Amino acid sequence: MDMTLPLLILVLPITMFLILGLCGMKMSHKLAGTLGTIGMGITAILAYTVAFTYFFSGNPDFVTAEGVRQQFEVFNYDWLAFTPTLIVQLGFLLDPISALMLVVITTISFFVHLYSLGYMHGEKGFQRYYAFLSLFTFSMLGLVVATNIFQMYIFWELVGVSSYLLIGFFYTLPSAVAASKKAFIVTRFADLGFLIGILLLSFFTDTFNFVELTSNPGTTISTLSAGGTFMGCSVVTWALCLIFMGGMGKSAMMPLHIWLPDAMEGPTPVSALIHAATMVVAGVYLIARMFPVYCLDEASMDFIVIIGAITAFYAAVVACAQIDIKRVLAFSTISQIAFMMVSIGAARPELHEGLGYMSGMFHLFTHAMFKALLFLGAGALIHAVHSNNYTDMGGLRKYMPITHWTFLIGCLAIAGIPPFSGFFSKDEMLTAMYDNSMFLGVWMTMVAGLTAFYMFRLYYMIFWWEENPHYKDHKPHDSSWTMSLPLIILAVVSCVSGFIPFGHFVTWNGEPYDIHLKMSVAITSIVVAVVAIALATVLYRKKNDVPAKMANSVKWLWTAANRRFYWDEIYMFVTHKIIFNIICKSIAWFDRHIIDGTMDMFAKVTQKVSYAIRGLQSGSIQTYVLWYFAGAILLGLVVWMMVI
Repeated sequence: MDMTLPLLILVLPITMFLILGLCGMKMSHKLAGTLGTIGMGITAILAYTVAFTYFFSGNPDFVTAEGVRQQFEVFNYDWLAFTPTLIVQLGFLLDPISALMLVVITTISFFVHLYSLGYMHGEKGFQRYYAFLSLFTFSMLGLVVATNIFQMYIFWELVGVSSYLLIGFFYTLPSAVAASKKAFIVTRFADLGFLIGILLLSFFTDTFNFVELTSNPGTTISTLSAGGTFMGCSVVTWALCLIFMGGMGKSAMMPLHIWLPDAMEGPTPVSALIHAATMVVAGVYLIARMFPVYCLDEASMDFIVIIGAITAFYAAVVACAQIDIKRVLAFSTISQIAFMMVSIGAARPELHEGLGYMSGMFHLFTHAMFKALLFLGAGALIHAVHSNNYTDMGGLRKYMPITHWTFLIGCLAIAGIPPFSGFFSKDEMLTAMYDNSMFLGVWMTMVAGLTAFYMFRLYYMIFWWEENPHYKDHKPHDSSWTMSLPLIILAVVSCVSGFIPFGHFVTWNGEPYDIHLKMSVAITSIVVAVVAIALATVLYRKKNDVPAKMANSVKWLWTAANRRFYWDEIYMFVTHKIIFNIICKSIAWFDRHIIDGTMDMFAKVTQKVSYAIRGLQSGSIQTYVLWYFAGAILLGLVVWMMVI
């Protein structure tokens, strides 16, 4: 493949960032938005062209005669050389998952650009907003096409910077500033673990290159294992778990999840782009990229499953008690990303040839579409009623039919109701989990049921609950075509994308895999989802006092879930009461009194000695001669004593 198109996929977004960032203030809002949207549209076309060429051209560089899809480095240039063999390169890696991510990122980014023309109309800093969108898109594209893990880390950090800028876009709001700082700091702690994992991996394998690491994973594992053990775990387990720590931060896995709900302070289209379809799945993509290595180390895979299963359940429970519709979707995202993590972690080479891996990536694709739909639908609702809380909504199906029907499709898809896309990907994931462990399958089926419940709770409270009396003063309505068109297209995609033969495009070893629904799992998941939806219908379709009575009967549980089980308070206690007040104050006292005191003592002693001998520099020649003779005599005595 010629490198022109792949290179343009990266060049166009960064060029848009520079143009809008440097010259945007001289442009009108309409010109800046149109320019950014057209640039992103062209990038999307190029990405689709490259992806379709990879999947359908039959080029022997991309697929063997046996139908096995291969990794292909479009270009790869040396950048930094640590040793003659350990070299950091910058390049463009094309394979099934990078081609998939090119489609996902550019599709969602284009719709967000188009949607923002209406949603952000008239906002101060409109040009800056589009510049930051382009920077973020460039960062994500650079991350997914990286040929080596160090290049991925560079773009990984650039994604963190651009997300910080977008979350804190409304920088005059203290809550937005606090949320952006929180996201940046928490993910930096996670990225420290990621960096240490990279250093361990590269030190023992003597390479950063993904193709070298994953083409012969057995060699990689044996090389790492030769490093010995530390605290009961092998070097390979430590390296892989530390790399996963970076994914935990970006994908908001417990206990590094606290930044994502607060990140909803950013503009709603940003939430759709960053927190639904792109940045938060970077952790999943990282594990998928390194999957051939991970699947040979059972300890690290078990760690991924445990973290993912706990996070998925926790986030689903918390989502059931939120009032802010964006926070419901935020915790839903945490739960769904954890679902993907569990699916990949549950995969084993001997279990349906990596079914968990394939289904996790399948759900990444379908989830990106229907969760972006839900976030953009939430943006249309907020734009219409000027509030994030469902308590200020109700009965909106009469006023906003397009938003109502598209939002309902998103709810049905995420609930796993056939024939919507979420059913197919979620069923495949549950099949992989049941194959791995019956307990794991039951646990995640319960999480799927909670997902259906809280999403339809949200749906009914927004569209069916009693109308808000404020509607008499300002009747809400569907938004302009720039906001409605992305909703309609994403709703259509959410209806049909489940029928894509995904296993023929993305599998862990490149060999085609036919998706087969396991009827026992499918029927169980459908029954659980229908029961959960029926329960939500009974409780929330019409205004009644039953939900309030239920909440009061277990007030402690509802309050704890509403307060996210006090994770923020725990972090504040640990940081302020323990780290700042005890550890930092103790270190500060030691620094002031011991370190500074010792230096002060040296200064005072030197000062007193200097004061005592100041007479030696009196300026009197007679005194200097006297001291000269005294020194000569003393020196002579010393020599005489040594001779004797």
